[in-house]
Amino acid sequence: MTQIAVLYHSGYGHTQRVAQYVAEGAGADLIAIDADGHISDADWAALDAADAIIFGSPTYMGMASWQFKKIADASSKRWFSSAWKDKIAAGFTISASPSGDKLSTIQYFITLAMQHGMVWVGQPAMNDGTINRIGSNSGLMAQVGPTSPAADIPEGDLDTARQYGQRVAQVTKKLRG
Repeated sequence: MTQIAVLYHSGYGHTQRVAQYVAEGAGADLIAIDADGHISDADWAALDAADAIIFGSPTYMGMASWQFKKIADASSKRWFSSAWKDKIAAGFTISASPSGDKLSTIQYFITLAMQHGMVWVGQPAMNDGTINRIGSNSGLMAQVGPTSPAADIPEGDLDTARQYGQRVAQVTKKLRG
C-alpha cells in the first residue's frame, strides 16, 4: 500500500478546505504548516516515508506563502541526501482572483519537485465549466472571492480537488505500488 501526504499551509482556512478534499481523494494524511512556518519532527518523518507528497499553499502576491517557502527551504536537508528522489509530487493552490498568478505558485511547486528529483503529476481533467473550471493542467487551482469564507469555495473546485487527489493516488500506485 502506498503512503501519500498532503503538505500545506493555510492562512485563512481556504487552502485547508481544498487540502481536505485532495487528501480525501488520495487517501492521504494531512500535514499542516503552522503560522510560523514549522512542522514537527514526526511530520518530517511522515514526508520522508511517503511515496507521494502533494504540496499546497495559497497564492499570495503571485507566489506560495512564506510559511510554505520556509518548509521548502528546510527540505534542502532532504535534497543533500536525495531522500525524496523518485517520490511522486503534485500541487494545488487557491487565491481570491480568477488568475491571481496561481500558475507562479504551481510552477514553484514543480521546480521544488524537480530539484528533489521527484515525478510530477499534472491535472488531466478537461474544463467542463465545473470540473477544472480554471483550466489548469499543471496542478490544481481553485478560486473564491476575496471576502468569501472557505465554505463558499465552489463545489466544482472541491470536486476537482477530490479527483486530483484520486489521480495522484492512481499514479502513485502505478509507479510506486
